[in-house]
Amino acid sequence: MYRERTSRLPGAVVWTSTPSGGGPGRVLPDGCMDLLWHDGRLLVAGPDTRAHVDAGAAGPWSGIRFHPGTAPRLLAVPAHELRDRRVELADLWPAAEVRRATARVRAAQHPARGLEEVALRLAASAGPPDPLLSRLVAALDAGRPVAGTADGLGLGPRQLHRRSLTAFGYGPKTLARILRMRRALALARSGVPLAETAIRAGYADQPHLSREVRSLTGAALRELVPPGPAT
Repeated sequence: MYRERTSRLPGAVVWTSTPSGGGPGRVLPDGCMDLLWHDGRLLVAGPDTRAHVDAGAAGPWSGIRFHPGTAPRLLAVPAHELRDRRVELADLWPAAEVRRATARVRAAQHPARGLEEVALRLAASAGPPDPLLSRLVAALDAGRPVAGTADGLGLGPRQLHRRSLTAFGYGPKTLARILRMRRALALARSGVPLAETAIRAGYADQPHLSREVRSLTGAALRELVPPGPAT
């Protein structure tokens, strides 16, 4: 069972998940990075360019999912170094810092709350987020073209790509593809017919949408959208 709630950290989501034992799960790309707690360990989920197939590790998971572009500032690691990876926090931070964070999670009423406390402390010491990154995510999530977005931000293509690698783990075009797919899935799951979903989300047509979904997730569109009016 999966549950989530809005975090006290702006833009973040706190979540918990207990595998059902029904086999591997599929975690879709979302432009985000997560700080995870599982089996007494802290891990970091880097930004995905494709679906991450969870092997179905036993036991509950807790996590805090950071808004796109914000985790590298808090965790002090460039996003591209963690692209398509799940790593132990101990591989990224000094041992003493990992021990303190681990102790904070263990002492919390629930691991998810402990993770949130760790994230809030990190945010307090890291300073405010880069407003340019927030504007970039908002523009791409609204379906604006990458070139026009770069011009609006006053950045050249190389500057935008370099900053995107550090913040998101990949270039702005990949981020735009992922955000567009998330918009489309949200529309389809809300009951919007697939042909209309494709147009509203910015695809040429439904086959284009289907190809993009399979490319990014490894699954057919109809596997990801519950049966009903949207199919």
